[in-house]
Amino acid sequence: MATASRPKATEAFASGADVVVESLVRQGVEVIFAYPGGASMPLHQSLTKYQHKIRTILPRHEQGGGFAAQGYARTTGKPGVCMATSGPGALNLVTAIADAKMDSVPLIALTGQVGTSVIGTDAFQETPIVEVCRGITKHHYLVTDANDIPRVIREAFFIATTGRPGPVLIDLPKNIQLTNIVPDYEAAMNLPGYHPEVRQAHPEQIAQVAAAIKRSKRPVIYAGGGVITGDASDELRELVRKTGIPVTMTLMGLGAFPGDDPLSLDMLGMHGSVYANYAVDAADLLIAIGVRFDDRVTGKVSEFAQHGFIVHIDVDPSELNKNKLVHVPIVADVEDALHQLNKIVEKPTTSLQPWYDQINEWKTEDPFSYDKNYPGIVAQRAISELSRLTADRDTIITVGVGQHQMWAAQFYTFRRPRTWLSSSGLGTMGFGLPAAMGAKVAHPESLVVDIDGDGSILMNIQEFATCKTENIPVKVLLLNNQHLGMVVQWEDRFFKGNRAHTYLGPIDNPEACGQGDGISPECRYPDFVAIAQGFGWQAETVSEKADLEGALQRLIDSPGPALLDVQVPYQEHVLPMIPSGMTVRDLIKK
Repeated sequence: MATASRPKATEAFASGADVVVESLVRQGVEVIFAYPGGASMPLHQSLTKYQHKIRTILPRHEQGGGFAAQGYARTTGKPGVCMATSGPGALNLVTAIADAKMDSVPLIALTGQVGTSVIGTDAFQETPIVEVCRGITKHHYLVTDANDIPRVIREAFFIATTGRPGPVLIDLPKNIQLTNIVPDYEAAMNLPGYHPEVRQAHPEQIAQVAAAIKRSKRPVIYAGGGVITGDASDELRELVRKTGIPVTMTLMGLGAFPGDDPLSLDMLGMHGSVYANYAVDAADLLIAIGVRFDDRVTGKVSEFAQHGFIVHIDVDPSELNKNKLVHVPIVADVEDALHQLNKIVEKPTTSLQPWYDQINEWKTEDPFSYDKNYPGIVAQRAISELSRLTADRDTIITVGVGQHQMWAAQFYTFRRPRTWLSSSGLGTMGFGLPAAMGAKVAHPESLVVDIDGDGSILMNIQEFATCKTENIPVKVLLLNNQHLGMVVQWEDRFFKGNRAHTYLGPIDNPEACGQGDGISPECRYPDFVAIAQGFGWQAETVSEKADLEGALQRLIDSPGPALLDVQVPYQEHVLPMIPSGMTVRDLIKK
C-alpha cells in the first residue's frame, strides 16, 4: 500500500482557522479585537481554544475594534490585530485601515470571506474587501489555499512592521478556514518586490548636514511622527543637547521632544504656535525628520520655509521631494541617521543667542492663551488643568477630531513618545474612545484619558459597553459644546456665521436656549451622564469653574471607567490659525 501521501507520525492535521490562530501566537500576538459573524465563526471557535494565550476582546462595532487595535499599536510599536466577518463587518474596518495607512500604524486586519466557490456571485454578505482596500493598505491578501496561511501571516507581520509601517489585510474565505492541512509554520516568505532593509545614510550626506548645522545662525528642527515610529526620540534629544537647535513638532510628532523644554517650539502648522510658524519661516536651516510636509503644516507649500536650507530625513523614499523640494534628501532609518549625525555634529560656530532672543520674544508676545476671565469653563482651561493634575503620572492621552483635538495638542504638555494618540492624517471622528480602550489594554498600569468632543464621541459611543464588560477603566474628559465645533469655527470665519447643520441640540434655533455665551442646561442634549451611567460608568457633569479641579480629580481617581461632562461654550475658536492654502503672513491670532 502506498504511504507517500500519508503525514509523518509527528505531523498533525489542523483546520485553517486553527493554523491562523497558532500563527498569530507565534508572531507574539497577545490580544485581538474581534467581532464575529457567519464568515468568521471558525476563527472565533479557534480563538476559544487559545484563550490562555490570546485575549479576545469583543468590541461593539468593528470600527471600534479597528481603532482599539490602533491604540494598542500606537502605544507599543507592535502590530495591533483586529478581525471582522465578511461584507458589512469587513467594510466597517475600512476607516480604521485607511487611518492606519495615513498615520503609518502597523495593523493586521483579518476578515472572513464567503467560500471560494461563490466569490463573485454576490453571495450573502459578500464584498470584495481586497479590492475595496487596495489603495489604503500597505499590502493585502486573499487566501485561496489553506497551505499558504502560515507564510501569509508571517509575511503580513513582516510587511506591517518593516520600513514605513502600515496596515495589512488578510481575507480568509470560510472554506479555507475549515480545510484541514498539515501546517508548515517555517515556510519561507515570498516577497520578491519588497526590500525593507534598513537604509543607512551615506556618510557624505551626514557630513553635509553637520556642516550645515555648524554654519547656521537660525536653525530649526521639524520633527514628525517618523521620529516616534522609528524609536528615535532619544537620538533627537541628544542632537538637541549637542547643538542647541530649537525643535518644533507636527501633530503626529508631539512627545518626540519634551513640550516643557526651553528649546521646544511646540506644534507648528495650521493651529500651531505663532513662534513655531515664525521660526520656521525665518530659519536659515530646517532639519525635517520623519515628516511628510503635509498641507496642514506647510499651507502654501511654495512659500513654506522658502528662505532656508532644507534637510529631509525619512525612511520612505516616496516622501522625499514629494511635496517640497529639499536641498539634502536622505533616505534612511531615522534613528540610525541621527545616531551617525550625533557622532560628528558640533554646535553652530556663531552663537545662537540672538536666535533664542528672537524666539523668546515671539513666545512672550504670542503664547497659547485663552480667556481666563470667562465666568464658566472654556475647553482650554479644562485641558490645562488635566495636564497639571497628571504631570507626574504615567498618562496616555487620546483624542477625537475637532477643536478639542487641537486644544489638547496646544494645552496638554507631552514629555514622552507614544503618550499622544491622534487621528492626524485622516482626521477620523470617533477615534478617541476606542483608541483609549486599546491603549489601556496595552498599558493597564497607565492612566488613559480620552479628551473628546460631543460630536466625536457619538461616533463610537457603543464602546462604553466594551470598557465596562471587559474591565477596561478608561477615563473620558468630554468637552461638550453642543456643536460640531471646528465646522462652526469655519462657518464663522469663512461663511459669515451661517449655521449649516452643525448644531447638535434638539432644536433648530440654538439661540432660543442661549444664556450669554452658553447653552441652557435644559437644552443640552443628549444627557451624556445618563448614557454613561446606563453603561455602568461613573459619570458627572460640571459647568462652574470652581468645581472643575475637584471633578477632574475624581475622574482621575475613579477605579473603573469614568466620564466627566464639561459644559463649554460653542463660540470659542482654535487660535492661532493659518487658513488652508495660505501662508504665515495670513496667520489669524484673534
